[in-house]
Amino acid sequence: MNATMVITVAGIVAIALVGVSGRRAPSKELGEWTVGKRRFSTFTTWFLQAGESFTTFSFLGLAGLAFGAGVAASYALCYLAINFVLQYFTAPRMRQLGLRGGYLTQADFFVDRYRSPLLGKVVAVVGAVFLLPYLQLQITGLGMIVQLATGSRAGGNWSMVLATVLTVGFVLWSGIRGIARVAYLKDALMIVGLVVLVVGVAVSVHGGIGGTFATLRDARPNLLTLNQPGYDGTFFVTAVIISSIGGGLGTMAHLWPPVLAAGSGRALRSNAVWLPLYQIALGIPVIVGFAGVLLLSKGAEPNSVALTLAGQTLPGWLVGLVAVAAASAAMVPSAAIVVGISSLLSRNLFSARTPRAQLRTNHVCVVVAAGLALVLGLLRPGLLADMLLLTYGGLTQLAPAIVMGLAKRVRLGAMPALLGIVAGVAVLTWLTFGGVDVGTVDTGLIALGVNVVVTVVAQVVLGGRTVGRDQGVEAVGARLG
Repeated sequence: MNATMVITVAGIVAIALVGVSGRRAPSKELGEWTVGKRRFSTFTTWFLQAGESFTTFSFLGLAGLAFGAGVAASYALCYLAINFVLQYFTAPRMRQLGLRGGYLTQADFFVDRYRSPLLGKVVAVVGAVFLLPYLQLQITGLGMIVQLATGSRAGGNWSMVLATVLTVGFVLWSGIRGIARVAYLKDALMIVGLVVLVVGVAVSVHGGIGGTFATLRDARPNLLTLNQPGYDGTFFVTAVIISSIGGGLGTMAHLWPPVLAAGSGRALRSNAVWLPLYQIALGIPVIVGFAGVLLLSKGAEPNSVALTLAGQTLPGWLVGLVAVAAASAAMVPSAAIVVGISSLLSRNLFSARTPRAQLRTNHVCVVVAAGLALVLGLLRPGLLADMLLLTYGGLTQLAPAIVMGLAKRVRLGAMPALLGIVAGVAVLTWLTFGGVDVGTVDTGLIALGVNVVVTVVAQVVLGGRTVGRDQGVEAVGARLG
């Protein structure tokens, strides 16, 4: 076992130990495990919310996209910044409703605002199904990170198993407090890892970072335009729109616990103002991808660009440090996604009656969800590749109902909301798996258009009474709890 592998494995274990240290006392009910006491500080909430900005996509995906598609990779920097602009308005309102109504999950919002347990169950299923491929992405990405850093395929597989088991362990033991504790470490590691990586690239390319762009301008100017096949201006604009809606309007279930756990709406607004600073760090993988165009062969695997360059430009122990940083970027989002999936299933789909039964059911769901994602990642890593394309697009189908539910009075009926979601998901599935050619337009945006039309027509035909929900919502919260 070489030094890189030793450092990587030790780092993965250390990350889990930090997560275990987050537990204060045994959780006796799902609320404590999922959202704590709803008094998290601005500092803690910052790191919990930042988790979605730094994932395995930050290390592997962005660099690979820049390597193959050029400047189109910058769409990630755009949509994440827009996410926080939208969250400035939506997150405090979600927290306010959650505090009054006792929400623990995204689906609780739908049950409460639309007075429809059926809608809550549908949302729970949609959320769990479309988050599963995102969970597999994190786990598979971690295996790829270790494999690329150490050169050992077997080592990558064993690291996937080890990291998944350790992540499940600290999540079950500490809940959201453990995730928060690891999030502190993860962001520090990510910043250090990205800086080390960009410095290694800078000293390897003639003229440094400036020389990289100057050389690309002369040798591969097409990479600095939105004219790449499959990655033109239409792709860029529609991808930014659908991803901004998906993240900014709370359509992803694993983003709700940090919001519901925040101590105040002011903390959420403050974070929404300053979190876009992380986009500076996310520019580094894009630069690394551009450097890969100059330093690697054209046939290189795009997702391997960042760590391949690290192996070529850095000593083994520094490669190990970069791998640990990347591993933390897989483990923390994995933990948050597992919490999102398990709480939806245990609270809203299976509807266990007592707090203790909910917590036990939740723990079973944690193990099953993580185990399924791990098995698929090991045996059929490409099985959910197409489904991954549905994650943002599929979850974005919840956006119209969320927007209407955030209003003081809910003027949309539960059945029109349900029909719109079902229609959008059905159209998205047909466009993705039916071989329909829509060019470079994001299929999620097309499905969202159908969703809105069906919702409006159903509202006109079926009607639905205006629901005033801001008064007496505490009673609804009691029923949810």
